[in-house]
Amino acid sequence: MTIPALLSACDAVVLSPSGDVAARQRDVLVTSTLLMLLIIVPVICLVVFFAWKYRASNTDATYAPDWAHSTKLEVVIWAAPLLIIICLGGLTWVGTHLLDPYRKLDRISRDVVVTDDHEPLQVQVVSLDWKWLFIYPQYGIATVNELAAPVDRPIEFKLTSSSVMNAFYIPTLAGMIYTMPGMETALHGVINEEGVYDGFSSNYSGAGFSGMRFKFHGMDEAGFDEWIAKAQDQDAALDRDTYLELTQPSENVAPMHFAGVGEELYHDILNMCVEPGQTCMDDMMMQDMHTKSGGMDMAHGQDADHGSMAHDGHQQDGHQQDGHAHEGHGSEGTDVSRNGGEDEMQSDTPEADKTATEADKRMLRGHGLGRDFMPLFLPDAAQSGAAKSNPANK
Repeated sequence: MTIPALLSACDAVVLSPSGDVAARQRDVLVTSTLLMLLIIVPVICLVVFFAWKYRASNTDATYAPDWAHSTKLEVVIWAAPLLIIICLGGLTWVGTHLLDPYRKLDRISRDVVVTDDHEPLQVQVVSLDWKWLFIYPQYGIATVNELAAPVDRPIEFKLTSSSVMNAFYIPTLAGMIYTMPGMETALHGVINEEGVYDGFSSNYSGAGFSGMRFKFHGMDEAGFDEWIAKAQDQDAALDRDTYLELTQPSENVAPMHFAGVGEELYHDILNMCVEPGQTCMDDMMMQDMHTKSGGMDMAHGQDADHGSMAHDGHQQDGHQQDGHAHEGHGSEGTDVSRNGGEDEMQSDTPEADKTATEADKRMLRGHGLGRDFMPLFLPDAAQSGAAKSNPANK
């Protein structure tokens, strides 16, 4: 009686979800378990049966010490598990693709498919220490530790983290998805029943991890519109300074609402450039693309026709924005400067590079790579020329 009494306090939300995606995941879980039980239960029963039938005291049991092989028995022993494995493999393959968190929903429920009339609700999620930030770009609001969505409306989550790795999980809505700093993950889901559900972090992230929980409200359209209007009536706005305050570690944070959100705030959170003076990751990658391997001819000192990037991630054509402009940078040993608004590449490239052959110019270069590093994808002619001009091969 003790075990049933303890289990009666458990809420089996995974087996009784309120969203279609979570329900389909439940079906995969239950079906897989039943398929495995088709082998496990008979094996356990046979173990008990054989131990009882061939016990030492049962003198009526057949005694065959010379028995060694049975083709029929071998067929049963190997064919049954093989069939189960094939079924499990097919179920896992189909379920993995149909329930891919990055895949847009194809249905609202078992009987309702997604059409062009179903506008997805977009939610940008940021995991902080130790709380959750939710941004609704379609409505210009943001909340902390409180999430809401109308029933039967697809939800598109875009997720990232401010510092450490976390995991976003609402068991009744959809599966778990990780959040990582400088990276964006995605999750699609839908809630089909009104109610208040639990959401939390399912990946340990520090001292305040246990209090990193929030409530997810499934509402009808009228209730959701009222919830949005309530948030839009707040005096507080989520700008860069407010966000930087939220990034400070805090535990068991009460829900908060913000009436306005900076237009580029999520972009800058994702690209780790919220603080003034920081270079956005996408700017950095764009500049890297314009090095020798991506279009900047370092040997001749020619710069691609690109303006500098400001820290908000937008091309500025030589103009500053918000007082923070970042000039482009070439590869090591090359300075990029501006003169009258035009880009000029001042190169101090060694003479050996200036006189390099075409094969030398196509060598893969970068930090930590020597001059003798040759990519495998060079044409045969270029490889031969590079090998001849490479002193290390002599």
